[in-house]
Amino acid sequence: MKLVVILILLGIVGSLGSALVYLFRDDNDSRRTVRALTWRVSLSVGLFILLLVGYWLGLIQPRIA
Repeated sequence: MKLVVILILLGIVGSLGSALVYLFRDDNDSRRTVRALTWRVSLSVGLFILLLVGYWLGLIQPRIA
């Protein structure tokens, strides 16, 4: 489960970085920035749902210090 979360987080950061590159290098009418940011939001929502399902199934346990 940890590996999946780390991979999704890396995908989110990569998508954000590519959106930044597209923002500076492309023309104003390019849709690649919007597409990259859409992927970032989709991955973030998917990670949130994955964490909720993992908690609901008992795969993730909260730690109370």
